[in-house]
Amino acid sequence: MTDPTRAGEQESGPVFRLMKLEDIPEILVIEREAFTMPWTEEAFRNELTHNHFAKYMVMELAGHIIGYAGMWAIVDEAHVTNIALLEAYRGRKWGDRLLEELMKTASFLGMKSITLEVRVSNEVAQNLYRKKGFRPAGTRKGYYSDNREDALIMWADLPEYGEQGLTEGSVDLK
Repeated sequence: MTDPTRAGEQESGPVFRLMKLEDIPEILVIEREAFTMPWTEEAFRNELTHNHFAKYMVMELAGHIIGYAGMWAIVDEAHVTNIALLEAYRGRKWGDRLLEELMKTASFLGMKSITLEVRVSNEVAQNLYRKKGFRPAGTRKGYYSDNREDALIMWADLPEYGEQGLTEGSVDLK
């Protein structure tokens, strides 16, 4: 029997596009799976309609949103606000693809560096970030309000991908 979460993975890769307001219900499903303190519908709505620094993308596979990522692009620095995949798609390198696309988009927008916070206990995410060139730069004590866990601050310089470096399914920024 074919695993439905793998159907179509071989035929076509993921498609990346800008997040739309009508995507929010699907994004909230991912949020609830991925985070102990998920963002609300209102938070996403505000990011998409009122925060001119915010850039959010979705990752679709076979017409279904399987992940999303967001950042704030301020001057020449990108700050990752969130990145998440549906649980069924984790451990398959899709998070790597999603982060790569976010970094390419940041570079395309003129960002020179990128930063994020990650739970000090989240070794899986930290390993992905290190693989992508992120390096620890400090901690934020008690950053996570659900359990007062510290956050590891990580930074990376962004390579210059150029427009030709964006993948076939890249986010259309026009």
